Amino acid sequence: MKMNKWIAVQLVAVFSLFCCLTGKGQGQQGVSLDKIIARVDNHYILNSELEEMYNQYKAEGRTAPEKCQLLESLIINKMLLAKAEIDSVVVEDKQVDGELDAKMGYMIQRFGSEKNIVEAYGKSIDNLKAELRNQVKEQKIVEKMQQTISGNVKITPSEVRKFFNSIPKDSLPYIPSEVEIGHIVKKGEVTREQKDKLRQQLLEIKQRVEKGEDFANLAQIYSEDLGSAKNGGDLNFAKRGAMVPEFEGAALALKPGEMSDIVESQFGFHLIKLVETRGAEYHARHILLRPDYNKGTDMSRAIRSLDSLRTLIQIDTLKFAKAALDNSDDKETAESGGLISDRSTGLARLTLDASMDPALYFAIDTMKVGDLSHPVSYRLEDGSSAMRIIWYKSRSEPHTANLHDDYEKLAQIVLSNKRNNALEEWFKKAQGDVFISIEPEYKNCKVLGLAATDDM
Repeated sequence: MKMNKWIAVQLVAVFSLFCCLTGKGQGQQGVSLDKIIARVDNHYILNSELEEMYNQYKAEGRTAPEKCQLLESLIINKMLLAKAEIDSVVVEDKQVDGELDAKMGYMIQRFGSEKNIVEAYGKSIDNLKAELRNQVKEQKIVEKMQQTISGNVKITPSEVRKFFNSIPKDSLPYIPSEVEIGHIVKKGEVTREQKDKLRQQLLEIKQRVEKGEDFANLAQIYSEDLGSAKNGGDLNFAKRGAMVPEFEGAALALKPGEMSDIVESQFGFHLIKLVETRGAEYHARHILLRPDYNKGTDMSRAIRSLDSLRTLIQIDTLKFAKAALDNSDDKETAESGGLISDRSTGLARLTLDASMDPALYFAIDTMKVGDLSHPVSYRLEDGSSAMRIIWYKSRSEPHTANLHDDYEKLAQIVLSNKRNNALEEWFKKAQGDVFISIEPEYKNCKVLGLAATDDM
């Protein structure tokens, strides 16, 4: 098996976040699925992981790779984790918790509510979070190891040119139409009724603490900050300037042991308890309640703001990129001037076909290049209801690949190949640093060129 075809272990990192959560729990699938089929140092691969990954392809209507290829990918991931332990490569808890919050937000958006998630998976939210957190942590470690191994790989224009010239002229790919699309997003505002309700709920929690109940226990029960709730709302020590101003100002106004009034920030409503201060750092707990953006969201201010920005852009008083950077609530695209990137390539060029987001596809179908839409409804990845204006920046005609128009794509291929080569060399050397054992039933796989062993 040619290993570099499966060096792109991000595929496994993405699938591993959901493969163990797709069913009603492994216990209902039979004991045989939990058989250990491979081991890399202290990391084990279960047959259930392999089967779930294989079935995920089928469920999504995609052609599944051979199981030997999937097993090799899983082993590569475990090698990266094992070497990370040897080399003392770690990721910060805050980074893991931030990613976990995003993943849980995606799941809640996908299923509509936490109750629906529990019914779908047959597991409590706490158990799902625990499982998902371990997988998120592994994913972040794998990504950091990949960055350590190949992050410094660079390419030159001459390498891109050489690659292009090596492609036979009759084998040059046909590039379909591509478009550049930007948007500026403004979230809706939570209604006063919702805000009053959340404040009242936190006031009642505060009163319970004042009557003797434990703040940490109540945080575990009620806080919607998924990262800190399991630790009783504990945020550990933070340096000044690390938290949003509203939170930090309220926390630093307290004495150790005191609780704040209800604090509103961009994340929701907080009840804060200061634990201690230490020089320029402070240690606090909090209970966070988030608004439900699907109920009672007021879009009037968002629409007015976007209409004003649209007018300024159209009369060329304000450039779209500047307007997006300063005003868009979609921070991911705001930093790139509002341009929406293709997540598979990272490039701000989207293929104009059925793979495009349907909402965008149908929006630009009635627009001309250069047009700026009126405000239209939009939903952010965290489930927040919002409005956005869409800019149809450019469109390319279908054509045979050439060095002038497709340099970025060609450069991505060259860079990917060079990184894969660096990773392949690393794997050749790393195999001697870790213990790898594979069950005899997979002896025909020749995973990483290894024969199966039965000494697990």
